[in-house]
Amino acid sequence: MRRAVWTVLFSLALLDLGASTALAHDGGEGTYGPTDDLVVTYAGFILIGLFPLMVFVFSMIQWSLEKRKDRRKAAAKARRARADLRGGW
Repeated sequence: MRRAVWTVLFSLALLDLGASTALAHDGGEGTYGPTDDLVVTYAGFILIGLFPLMVFVFSMIQWSLEKRKDRRKAAAKARRARADLRGGW
């Protein structure tokens, strides 16, 4: 167990040291290209639109799951009520 911990720690340290050289190319320019004020502004506008849209989509998913749960609970209640009328074992 102790050897596995040291192996994991050594591997993480090695990966951490290698990351700086792997990402240091093109003079620090990202994959998109040169970043100016217009690019940063558009990225901000995208984030402003993305987060409310994401909240709306997740809310609709939660709403549909709640409706499904309520229908399932109502069906179970109806089955119990019909079982009481029928008798049964």
